[in-house]
Amino acid sequence: MSISPPPAAAESKWVFRFALCLFLLASFYLAWPWLSGQVTIPWDAKAGFQPQLSFLAHALHSGQSPFWTPNVFAGMPQIADPQSLIFSPPHLLLAALVAEPTFQQADAVAFLMLTLGGIGWMLYFRDRGWRAAGGLVAALAFAYGGSAAWRIQHTGQIMSLSWFPLAFWALSRALDRASFAWGAAAGFFAAMMVLGPDQVAWLFVLTLTVFVVWRLFAPPVSDRHGFFARLGRMFKPLVGGVIVGLPLVGPPLLLTVALMEQSNRPEITLQGALMGSFHPASFLTALVANLYDIHGPLSATWGPPSQGWGETGLVLARNMPEIYFGALPFLALVALGFGRLWAFDRPMRFFLAAMLAMTVYALGKYTPVFAALFDLPGADLFRRPADATFPLAVFAGVIGGYCVSRFIDAPPDRKANMIGLVLIAALYMLAIGVAIAKDRLALALPSIGFSVFCALLSLAALLGARRWRKWPALGVLLIGLVLTFDLSLNNAPNQSTALPPEFYDVLRENTQNETVRFIKQKLAENQAPDRRDRVELAGVGFRWPNVGLAQGFDVDLGYNPLRLALFVDVTHALDHVAVPEERVFSPAFPSYRSPMANLLGLRWIAVGVPAEEIDHSLKPGDLPLVKQTTDGYIYENADALPRVLAPGRAVAADFAKIIAEGGMPEIDYRRFVLFDRAECEAHPALNCAPDATAAQGAEPGSAKILRYDNTLVDIEAKAPAGGGFLVLNDVWQDWWAAYVDGRPAPILRANLMFRAVALSPGPHSVRFRFEPLRAFSQFLPKARRRG
Repeated sequence: MSISPPPAAAESKWVFRFALCLFLLASFYLAWPWLSGQVTIPWDAKAGFQPQLSFLAHALHSGQSPFWTPNVFAGMPQIADPQSLIFSPPHLLLAALVAEPTFQQADAVAFLMLTLGGIGWMLYFRDRGWRAAGGLVAALAFAYGGSAAWRIQHTGQIMSLSWFPLAFWALSRALDRASFAWGAAAGFFAAMMVLGPDQVAWLFVLTLTVFVVWRLFAPPVSDRHGFFARLGRMFKPLVGGVIVGLPLVGPPLLLTVALMEQSNRPEITLQGALMGSFHPASFLTALVANLYDIHGPLSATWGPPSQGWGETGLVLARNMPEIYFGALPFLALVALGFGRLWAFDRPMRFFLAAMLAMTVYALGKYTPVFAALFDLPGADLFRRPADATFPLAVFAGVIGGYCVSRFIDAPPDRKANMIGLVLIAALYMLAIGVAIAKDRLALALPSIGFSVFCALLSLAALLGARRWRKWPALGVLLIGLVLTFDLSLNNAPNQSTALPPEFYDVLRENTQNETVRFIKQKLAENQAPDRRDRVELAGVGFRWPNVGLAQGFDVDLGYNPLRLALFVDVTHALDHVAVPEERVFSPAFPSYRSPMANLLGLRWIAVGVPAEEIDHSLKPGDLPLVKQTTDGYIYENADALPRVLAPGRAVAADFAKIIAEGGMPEIDYRRFVLFDRAECEAHPALNCAPDATAAQGAEPGSAKILRYDNTLVDIEAKAPAGGGFLVLNDVWQDWWAAYVDGRPAPILRANLMFRAVALSPGPHSVRFRFEPLRAFSQFLPKARRRG
């Protein structure tokens, strides 16, 4: 019985829908280990972003603003922090709907967004009139291959990546149709892509910009308009994009820029960026997924950079050099794209140029031009050229999908096929040569052998799809099944991308972790009207620093590459304290037994090793050990001061000298407050004494916290007979405003980095309110700011 193919017009719609359904089923299957809860996306996704998501949900469901958090680094402006997820629409929606987002729900957001991005490529292929099978290849390679698969824990970059195909598809449509509406859609998708500003978003913004220029000078064959006519037709879609995109992305981006000016890392040096380069030998992972044994234990990994490879001068996690995006798209890219030169076809020239540009950028120090590329606007904000492998793999997958589409309809060409096979064989020989050179052939051969098997299976699928091209759904099914099988094994869950959810139990609201439960119990037991004690979690493990965000208590450190410069200057806090060596002290904060530790209200100190091994100035017994758990040791600093103080006298001090050299005065901070000498000279009304000795007899007032929310703190204070000050031991930042008895009052920088207001004698109500719109004042002309 023969089967007649359907009419071409009906076939196109039906086959695309079939391919789309197949992609959704494949996505569900490939994501199932995470969606089912068997494993969870680890590392940054949990230690960094899951606590941020929890904080966002807790704030929304408790009726508080999520724009500031007191839970890490003595306070951080979440509204300007790219890590906060406030401007990630899917995460914001999840946080608004669910009071306690689970690991599975957070992981589902990542896979949902990758799936939507894959659909974007399928829609683009449909618009171009290419085969649905090619679109399916591009979609699967995009969502479950390349850096997206191996670095899925980098949540912000995954979000930026996922929006790009939709932005590119909408922009292409807008330019094709000279459509204001599609231009507006492109602006919306591009804005969503940029809302979490990261290196992937920056690279894709450059890509979209260059694409517009490319379409102006190298339009599709179907575009018969002249240069000036094309320029005129671009006006409406580009205006639509700007009108929609700029209001969405402008304010958040300006806030981030404003925060960068006050942060610890306004720019990255060229030398620092070069350490994040992509090693040329890592490109072999596009052919052999587990060539360097990334799936196995960390000690067995031998690819660059690792001890097994030898010195490279690179600083990259072991999963970053992996870019496997499927044997079938890679085979199509190399054997057909370069073997038959289809990658140079007019529709592919932009993608080929973009792929090569990303390759050069990713290589970093291994190319002579990176120093010039580093001069591009915005380049010095990012520290890893290797992040360009995200778009690199995307463009490679698109070219591979196009070549699959063309191969299905192309006549046989034995000579061209032979050239393609020789190219593939040469790459396999190169992989074997590298393994021999590093004395790892026995370890690499199983991975190389399985790669050959997947390549042969992919070749069979391509030949089958071409043979059955009159029944394209069969070809789509065959190609989809083979590529899904390939990705499910070669990009299977591993230590870099999937760990047991129990490993991150400390981040769950109902955790049974002994350390967390003990700390929360002690914080509750020691509550007082003026107290809000802080905790330190240092050297306990990678998942611990942001526990405060998830559990709702305040820690003095945390996990974030972006921190307020003032806090870093005073404390020398690093972005992480996973291991004891990462807990460093500063001249102004030299020990757990110091005025700064007390001012921070650092009452409970949980460390993975005895405290004396971290703070070498301590002697056994200096800090009472109150609990030893399976995680480490918990100490109490009984000298920790309350969150609010009402000192009666000001003392002048050289803040810059103390921060640089130490010498924080050992005075009674309940009675005295330090102001910088320059502040004292500028404001004689502060009546600063030259030192505490000259200010003897100062009486403290009283203060108690009436309300302490994320962005609003109400305090009832009573200043002594001679007047005094109210000190709030949260980090000073100029987006906060103070009101004393309802009237605005300047916030003074007290005790190196905290907030204070001056009080006249007697009782007062004091309110501190976070007003992030103050950030925009720095973009106004100085004369207007003074006005």
